[in-house]
Parts: sequence; C-alpha cells; structure tokens
Amino acid sequence: MKTYDVIIAGGGIIGGAIAFELARQKLCVLVIDRQSPGREASWAAAGMLSPAPDSADAIPLVPLARTSLKIYPEFVAAVEGISGMSAGFRPHGAIEALFDVDAGNKLSAMIALHSALGLDTQLLHIEDAAVLEPHLNREIRAAAILPREAAVDNRALTAAVLRAAELSSVAVRANSSVEKLQYDETGRCVGVIASGEQISAKHVVIAAGFASHTIDGIAKYAPTCPIRGQMVAFQSEQVDLHRVLRSERGYIVPRGKGRCVAGSTIENVGLEKRVTPHGVSKILNAAVEMVPALANAAIVESWCGLRPDTPDHLPSLGPTNVEGLLIAAGHFRNGILLAPITAKLIEEWIMKQRAPVDRDIDVNWDVFSPLRFATAAARAGSVRRA
Repeated sequence: MKTYDVIIAGGGIIGGAIAFELARQKLCVLVIDRQSPGREASWAAAGMLSPAPDSADAIPLVPLARTSLKIYPEFVAAVEGISGMSAGFRPHGAIEALFDVDAGNKLSAMIALHSALGLDTQLLHIEDAAVLEPHLNREIRAAAILPREAAVDNRALTAAVLRAAELSSVAVRANSSVEKLQYDETGRCVGVIASGEQISAKHVVIAAGFASHTIDGIAKYAPTCPIRGQMVAFQSEQVDLHRVLRSERGYIVPRGKGRCVAGSTIENVGLEKRVTPHGVSKILNAAVEMVPALANAAIVESWCGLRPDTPDHLPSLGPTNVEGLLIAAGHFRNGILLAPITAKLIEEWIMKQRAPVDRDIDVNWDVFSPLRFATAAARAGSVRRA
C-alpha cells in the first residue's frame, strides 16, 4: 500500500494551493475531494483581494491578509508559470464609495482604522473618482482609494492552481469523501478512510471548506458551517471597469472586456443552494447604485456558493494536539485572498514543525489555532458537568 507524505482533504483553492506548495518541496501529496475539485466556495467567489476588515470580527485577520496580498504576485507567477494558464490577476486597486448622509464621518473613521492597521487607504476627491472610473455614480458623497488592493478571476485561478499541482505530481481523487482519520497505537494520525478505503500518510491536512466538520473527529478543531452567498455577472458594451468598486451595500469586481461580477449576500440557510429573487434584488440595487449604467447591462449569470464559516468568523489554521493532523479550514469570505499565505503556513508547519518566523508577519498565531475551539468545547463540557 502506498504511503503519501501528505493527504489533503479538500480540493478547493485552499487545498489546491497547499498541495502545490508541498509538491514544490518534493513531497508526495494526495488531494481528496468529495466532488469535482474547485467547485464549491472557490468557484462561487468574486475574487476580490482586500485585506480591509468588513467587520470588527475581521480585524484580527488583517496582518495575515495583508501578508497574503503582498505575496500574491509571486504566487500567481508560480502558478501561471507551471500551469500555462492565466489567473486573471488585476493589481489595479479599489475604490470605496459612500452614499449616506454621514459619509464624511464614516470615511474619516475608515481611513483612521485602516491607517492603524497598516493599510494604505487614501481620501479620493469625487471629481478624481470620476476620472479614474467614469461610470461611477456622480452622486456619491465621499470616496477613498485603496491602491494596493487587487482582484483575480477566482475560477481561472483555482483551475490553474489545481493544474499546476497535478503537473507537480500531486495525485487527485475526485468524488471521494474522507470519512474518518486513521491513528496508530501512539495516537498519531497516520492516514484517512475515504469512501471505505484506508489510505496512509505521514501528515493529514483538513481543508474541506464548510464540510470539514463532517469528518469524524474534526468538528472540535474546525466547527465549520455553510453560509450562502449569491452572485450576479453582468456583460456591458458601455461599461468596462478598471478597479474593484465597493460600497456599504455591495461590491463590483471587473473581469475585463465589459464583464463584471457583483455581490453578495450572507445567508445562514444551511445547505440550501439556490439563487433567490430577494438576494439578486439586493445585489442589483447595490451594483446599479454604484454604476447606474449597469441598469442596461445584460445579466449573463447568477449563482451561489456555500462559504466555510466558524463561530468567531476566523479560520482554523495549523497543527492540532494530534500529531500528524493539521487544519486549514473556515476561511469564510477570504479563501481566495488567504490561499497563498495558508499554503506557506501549512508548508512551514509540516517541513519545520513551527509557525513561520518573519519580522514582516506580526501575527498572534493562537488566534487561528484549531485548539481554541477544542479548548472552548472542553470548558463548556466542564461547566455542564459541574
């Protein structure tokens, strides 16, 4: 029976990026996906690469997200170089548009927060915004530019990552579900049971998105749950945006040649995957508010996906208290953005048995440790027993 260096449960952008990074270190890697790889949250995303927090819960994520954005060009170049496929990387920045009456105060608060977090966010005069993006609504009350932000075609990137991984000798098994882990007599994780078959490995990485918690024994490290997000794609002969546009009510991500995608909803509806009139209406209203000319664009696609959320909305990253078992799940709305840094983190933990030591990454790794959930569950159990 063949023994792999690493088995990765999950073949989305996170699992694929980890597999690619490990294969570059000459490890023997197997990716197992319960469906066709790359067809869940990675396929349904918008591809916006923004480390700016969209809520207070996301603030602890900023240093990690900022570092991932910094290494994105290198990541894309490596993937494109080996796969021969374009990832649709667009490092053109983003514009934040504010429409509310108190837009000035909100803009000042946002710039102050971003500055404290080390994010480059600058006041953008309305007339200058109109020059940069001529189709932006002239009735905005305030605007900011985030020049270091970027976007990527998430579907193209995911396909390129998986192709690069396979060309780097990563084995892939589609339509096979990891059900359980295997342990030796010392309690070390030594493989998985997938679709009834025992497969051995020195290390196992759980990167199965929202389904991570369904693998036996993983919920205490990655209590993931699905959060639906709906999306809409436009095609226009008049509108060809250059930068990502955002407001408090939505966002638009350009794809080039008159195509753009807009989103999104955040819906806790379990495993229900369907596009709804209410969700699409919300997206359309936000998009047309930012770019009125999109009212005449063709709607060429609508879809939804299930994001992998956690109770604190932060990913579960790193080793567990089971030797040989690592987690890379729960990236919520940031899987595309965090793919490069997640891959490097898991590679460091496997190859060097420690978190990365980098003066440029000021991160409290305990914030993302899978053990934070296991500890919380153990405490809750102690309270109940008492």
